[in-house]
Amino acid sequence: MDVNNVKSQMRKGMLEYCIALLLHQEPAYASDIIQKLKEARLIIVEGTLYPLLTRLKNDDLLQYEWVESTQGPPRKYYRLTEKGEQFLAELDNSWNELSATVNHLKRGLQQL
Repeated sequence: MDVNNVKSQMRKGMLEYCIALLLHQEPAYASDIIQKLKEARLIIVEGTLYPLLTRLKNDDLLQYEWVESTQGPPRKYYRLTEKGEQFLAELDNSWNELSATVNHLKRGLQQL
């Protein structure tokens, strides 16, 4: 089994959650989202991000607004909808449960 493939699948499974966490803090432009994820050591490219943002928008979890830019054309800033905030709360609960389970299992391994 290829550990890099498993790691890649784990990261992909966390993208919606991480993006929702970022947008919960403040609306963001796609390039800002990519930069913040890179700073958190979760590397993502535009070819992955844009389809994901479109899917989240189509599911009414995100909305966007065009904002004029002093450095070029208007930028599309994404923000969570009310439904997106509820989605984030559910993901947060799931993450806490999963994290607690994994930490419990890790503690059990450390005792061996």
